[in-house]
Amino acid sequence: MKRSTYQNREELPMFLTVMDVADLLGISRASAYELVRGDDFPKLKIVPGRTIVPRDRLLEWLDEQTRYDKV
Repeated sequence: MKRSTYQNREELPMFLTVMDVADLLGISRASAYELVRGDDFPKLKIVPGRTIVPRDRLLEWLDEQTRYDKV
């Protein structure tokens, strides 16, 4: 598994591919595609078979997933 080369949030591109998400989260490609298929995951289908993830919405989603008061 490849490690992310980004040092902070500002270095992330505006739109990420599913592979970018996998690298960023340190998960496998299969796990990233499973995650992206979820109804609550922020994604855009730009053409059939092509999914991109908006950086800002991904970061908001990650913040929401890691909130302690949701436990």
